[in-house]
Amino acid sequence: MNVISAGMRFVGEEGCWPRTRHSILDWLINETRTERYIDIIFADLCERLRSADVPVSQASLQLTTCHPEWLGARISWSRAKGNAAIETLAYGIESTEEFLLSPANELRTGAKEVRQRLDSRPIARSWPTFSKLADEGVTEYVAWPIHHTLGQSHMISFATRAAGGFTSEHISFLKDLVPAIALISEIRLKNVLARTLLQTYVGSHASARILAGATTRGSGETISAAIMICDLRDFTHLSDIWPRDEVIDMLNGYFEAVSDPIERNGGEILKFLGDGLLAVFPLDEDDACCKLLASLKEARVNLVELNEENRKNNRPQLAHGVGVHVGDVMYGNIGTKKRLDFTVVGPAVNVTSRLEALTKKIGHPVLLSGAFADAARCRAGLQRVGLYPLKGLGEPVEVFALPAGY
Repeated sequence: MNVISAGMRFVGEEGCWPRTRHSILDWLINETRTERYIDIIFADLCERLRSADVPVSQASLQLTTCHPEWLGARISWSRAKGNAAIETLAYGIESTEEFLLSPANELRTGAKEVRQRLDSRPIARSWPTFSKLADEGVTEYVAWPIHHTLGQSHMISFATRAAGGFTSEHISFLKDLVPAIALISEIRLKNVLARTLLQTYVGSHASARILAGATTRGSGETISAAIMICDLRDFTHLSDIWPRDEVIDMLNGYFEAVSDPIERNGGEILKFLGDGLLAVFPLDEDDACCKLLASLKEARVNLVELNEENRKNNRPQLAHGVGVHVGDVMYGNIGTKKRLDFTVVGPAVNVTSRLEALTKKIGHPVLLSGAFADAARCRAGLQRVGLYPLKGLGEPVEVFALPAGY
């Protein structure tokens, strides 16, 4: 008697689940709750299947996600590598010939199972996936849909190099695992989805705080930060005279040019304000002010390149105004009982906003406060433009600009 048979106990009639009870199924249901990552669970599952004499040589778990950049992800395990590799799937892949001629598409369009012997030629379905697996020595492939709540469908597949492929006992056992894998993968996918959505809409630092429990109105803390507020010039005019889709495309191009350097240098974009953005660089990070300045330099280079593309496409040249200050801000939840915004507020934010507005009056695209210049230790490298009264402040604020070529 093989290991899988020894570990199995018949418990149900046809159509019931599970048809058999096994230690691997018990492990999936009862012992994986402390493991956060589905790829680790999946790799462990495949190794346990091998130990139970199920001759799995390759396996994959394909999940669709709500991500701004990726349609989904494929978790692939192979006996040769031992661990599970994660590959992202780009939007648009579902319209490619390779996908249309694949088990994933077959399952997406309603098939309940895709099973194919690959140890004899010609292969009944000459799909790219099957041809590749056959060339690698795979003798049989099987895949099933994984159903999550709200009609979300995903896919799991197993392949073997065993002579003769999978036995009917192997197939029955693997199929019994699918509902448990569906439950376990949905829980982990929901966790990833929550983190991804929060990171997408409120930023990485704020999302971590929210997931840690900062969800009540007024919860937050006072932090010291370098603050920047950007505003795209003449956007209202652009919106009036250009088609909507072109305006959105230009706006996205601008935000990408400005935002990528901020995130790359450790800043956090807390919100997009129509055609502007608010970002902070917490001072507990090393060289936060210098990183903010580096972001401004990179953004200026990006805008030059973006405007060159705009010129080639007969689009208008884009420009912006930026205000920069440093100070203490309240970082946390503000709003109503049911609708909150995780952001920063305080006098330092107001000064930053006033500096951004001042750029329109005095002709400098980037204005920095004297307090920021002192914190960044860069007064000597900046252009002093004078003392300016700012709305709501009793004393004038010393203002600096970035010199040409800074």
